[in-house]
Amino acid sequence: MSTILFLHDTSLATPRGAELTTKELIVIGEEKGHTVHLDYIKDFSATKKLLATADLCVINSTSRCSFELPLLDYIIASETPYIKVEYDYNFCIRRNILCTVDRNVRRCCNPDKFHTYRRVFGGAALNVFQSPKHYQAHYDFYGEAIAKHLIMPPTVTTTQLQPSEEKDDTTIPFFGDLNFLKGGHEYVTYAETHPEKQFTVYGRQRLRREMPANISFHDPIQNDKVLEILGKTKQFICKPVWPEPSGRLAAEAFLSGCEMIANDRVGTFSFDFYPNDPEGAIAAMEAAPHEFWQAVEEILSNKTPKKTPKLKKVLVYKSYGGLGDIFFAIPAIYKLSEVSEVLHFAVAPRLVDFFSTYLNIPVVNEEDVRKREEEYDHIYELGNYPAFRGYDLPHALKYPTHKKVNQHAIQHYIDTLSKLHPDMDNHLARYPYFATTSKSANPYFVVHHGAGFLLKIWPTEKYARLVERLLEVYPNLECKIIKGPDDPDIEAHFTKKWSRVTMVTGGMIDVGEAMAGALFHIGNDAGITHVAGGFNVPSVGIYGPTGPGSWGSFSEHNELIWGKKGTCNIRCNYDVILNCEHKICLNSITVDRVMEAVYKVLAKAYPETSDRIVTNPQVTTEFTEKDCLLRLGEQELLLEYHNEQMRQDIEHLLNDRIDEVSNSADMHSVVDVLLQQGVLYEIPSFKK
Repeated sequence: MSTILFLHDTSLATPRGAELTTKELIVIGEEKGHTVHLDYIKDFSATKKLLATADLCVINSTSRCSFELPLLDYIIASETPYIKVEYDYNFCIRRNILCTVDRNVRRCCNPDKFHTYRRVFGGAALNVFQSPKHYQAHYDFYGEAIAKHLIMPPTVTTTQLQPSEEKDDTTIPFFGDLNFLKGGHEYVTYAETHPEKQFTVYGRQRLRREMPANISFHDPIQNDKVLEILGKTKQFICKPVWPEPSGRLAAEAFLSGCEMIANDRVGTFSFDFYPNDPEGAIAAMEAAPHEFWQAVEEILSNKTPKKTPKLKKVLVYKSYGGLGDIFFAIPAIYKLSEVSEVLHFAVAPRLVDFFSTYLNIPVVNEEDVRKREEEYDHIYELGNYPAFRGYDLPHALKYPTHKKVNQHAIQHYIDTLSKLHPDMDNHLARYPYFATTSKSANPYFVVHHGAGFLLKIWPTEKYARLVERLLEVYPNLECKIIKGPDDPDIEAHFTKKWSRVTMVTGGMIDVGEAMAGALFHIGNDAGITHVAGGFNVPSVGIYGPTGPGSWGSFSEHNELIWGKKGTCNIRCNYDVILNCEHKICLNSITVDRVMEAVYKVLAKAYPETSDRIVTNPQVTTEFTEKDCLLRLGEQELLLEYHNEQMRQDIEHLLNDRIDEVSNSADMHSVVDVLLQQGVLYEIPSFKK
């Protein structure tokens, strides 16, 4: 027979549902002749050795394991087939998905853990859930990644149930600690409104609340005693705050003949057998462990996984949102196309030519295609992230990770589409999404000083100073300024007429041509900055009232400047932005700060051709005869001179006269240190 490895992070001596179920499954497996090993995952090396000899791994709870994510990655990459048995909501850092029932719970998931669990579910030979409601909650997050699944009712030991015809209607028990998640407040409130009854708690008081006189607390009791009490209890309260995956105790109360005072958050009550078929419930519970082992043996006898067919003809709309939002959706659309036989992307008429030129999938006019939707097998509307008009659009997809996982909008689009097919990888692949062109004989950089919402733009006069500074630093570069019909007149702010400055005033095709050959780009929180991201142009994004977290520039090499951080603590919304007189978040950003960001991004993007050392424009210096004090933000660095030559070399170095610095070992060391500290940058000269 086969060797089966169970991984579980809690001792089976713990009298809880997960441990009782795991224990029962192991016993039945051994009775069937399998060699079953139980590993409490305390030692990664030991677990790896057990995995190497196992024919199948059963992953139970791992959240308490100190090496959980590396362990799961290792199992996914191994050739050993595995089953995931889920008892909670372990992908959530809280393990209780309170975000689905409480709008105030936000950013509750660790992105790494959330996405690792998707890979676990997607790679499993079988995923086991505790109830239809438990499965549905996971499906809402992960979609087809958990298509291969089995739903097991709680493994209640039905032979130990003790239902009695004589019921006590004066006492309502509570088993376990009286806490918030388990519905402690509902229990206490019910006690307050029913002073004629007694409420007996077999556990500790864990609520910050005064207890009424009719509630008493007692030591916890064994399960056989619990069943004895339930058998004689007329009413039982089960109103948890969190969505209970199963609710073994609720199932025991139901099967003991109790009248249930419950809410819709108990997994057991989502089975068809509740509330009118206790006999059917008992039959399902007794059969569940054997159905599990039947599935195990089917997996062991057929190790060749079935391949899921591709989606047939797919149409994807992106009807709402600005230009940048469309670009954020492109990585997800590319991934969906990989699991589709045919995919068409519908865009507004004005964008058809642009996306047809640069997108590697067919583009259609959304106004025309709406008249012939019957040609498609699947139609998906991405709307806008987050939902701009709710989800009332035809074919709208929901964003299950919104307010739950703190990540870029691009990843939210990918997560949403990845629900549609189990083979769709939700890893963000990079760069570029559009093809770039060979660099022009007249190399250039691109600037966009405008935005669709003009209150988000950095002052135009500062953009003019920035362009002039860059043209001075790079006398062999040209500048292409993208100027839309509503963008400010930057030319009026130049100190002179520049022959190396060209205005790009055409449509998106012209913008695309400019971006495809650009060396770098500087722009506001606007769609053009995300066009640069589509072409993977090294970028500097300037953000003010709106932060860059979910909507930051997504070029492989980029620097984001957020003027609000540390400057203004007012939380902005549309009305605040409209009525803000000082715009300090944008006005406080200096040209030097943007120049620093340009140097940073160029040093990262062009390391192989970097041949010029420049001083960070944010650095201030104090020279004396013996030393030099450097200040960069809160950082201070004191350079002491060894001799007169070193003093001259450092002064030349920090005044961008690198050609006059001697080639001494001391200066090589100084330069290395200053490069590491961000005082100096090594950037390309972009010689023709």
